[in-house]
Amino acid sequence: MKTVFVVDDNAEDLAAAKQALSGSYQVLTIPSAEKMFWLLSETTPDIILLDIEMPEMDGLTALAKFMANEYAARIPVMLLSSSANAEVEAKGISLGAVDFISKPFSPPLMLNRIKNHLRIGDLVKNRTERIEQLQKSIVFTFANIVESRDKVSAGHITRISQYIKVLVKAMIARDVYPEELADWDLNTTISSAHLHDVGKIVVSELILNKQDKLTHEEYSEIKRHTTEGEKIIEQMITQTGDSLFLYNAKLFAGAHHEKWDGTGYPRGLQEEDIPLQGRIMALVDVYDALVSERPYKPAITCDEAAEIIKKDSGTAFDPLIVDVFSEIKGEFAEIVKKTSKDT
Repeated sequence: MKTVFVVDDNAEDLAAAKQALSGSYQVLTIPSAEKMFWLLSETTPDIILLDIEMPEMDGLTALAKFMANEYAARIPVMLLSSSANAEVEAKGISLGAVDFISKPFSPPLMLNRIKNHLRIGDLVKNRTERIEQLQKSIVFTFANIVESRDKVSAGHITRISQYIKVLVKAMIARDVYPEELADWDLNTTISSAHLHDVGKIVVSELILNKQDKLTHEEYSEIKRHTTEGEKIIEQMITQTGDSLFLYNAKLFAGAHHEKWDGTGYPRGLQEEDIPLQGRIMALVDVYDALVSERPYKPAITCDEAAEIIKKDSGTAFDPLIVDVFSEIKGEFAEIVKKTSKDT
C-alpha cells in the first residue's frame, strides 16, 4: 500500500483527509513542516499533501527546502490551500509542486488526483531507475578500465565500495557528521566513489606500474591524477548537466589525497576544509593499498593496516572517522577476506 503524508496545522483538515484516503492508502497526518522533515528521515512517502498556510514554516518555504534535495524532489508534492490565489499557485508550481487542491476538499476529486500523480510518478521512477542502472554500469566499466592500467590488486573498486558502505553507515549510527550525512544518498555516494582515480587515465602506465622508487618528476606526474580527475568529471557535468552523482564524484577525485594536517595534495587543504568525501576516501583508499600487494610492495595484514591508520589519526586522517573505523575494523578485515576468496 502506498504512503501519503498529509501536512497541515489544522486538526480538522488532517482528520478529514485521513478519513477520505485511508481506505486506499497508508495515511500519515503531520501537524507541521518541521515534523514532516523529521519523519522524512525515517519514512519515504509516495506523495505529500502540503498545506500552504502554516505557522513557523509555511508550505512554500517547506517546498523550496524539500526540492533542494535531489532525491527527495522525486516525491510529488500537492499543495493544499483554503484561498484561491493565482500568484501563490504560480509560485508553488515554479518551486516544483505538481498540483493544487482547494480546501475544503472534495474526497473523490482528491483521490482521483492522487491516483493520477502516483501513476505518473511510477512511470517516471521506472524510467529513472533504468537510466541510473545504465549510468552505474558505464561508470563501473570506465573505472575498471582505469584500474586495469594501474596494476593494483584485483577487486580494488569492489572493496572500496564495501568499505565506504560500512563506514558511512557506522558514522550515521554514531552521529558523526550528522548534518552533512543527512543529505547523502548512500547508493549514489558509493557509485560516484568508483571514479575517484579516473584521472589516472592521463598518467603513463610506466609510472603507474614502476616497481622502483619514483623520481620527483614521476611523483609530480602521479599527483596530477587528482586535478585531472576533476577536469574529466567537470567535462561530464558540462555535457550532461550537474547532478548529485557527478558532484560527489568530483569531490572524491579531487580530495582523496588531502591530509587532515594540511600536508596532502593537490591543494594542501586542512581538517574540515577537506570535503567529507575526500576524508572518507583518504582512509579507505590507504587501508586498501596497505592490505593489497602492489608492484612496489607486498601486502601487510589487516591488523597492521589498522594500526597504521590509528597512528596517523590527526595527521593524515580525520580523528572522528578513525575512531569509527577502529570500532568496525573487523568488518573491513572481513571484506578483505571475502574478496580475496572471490578473486
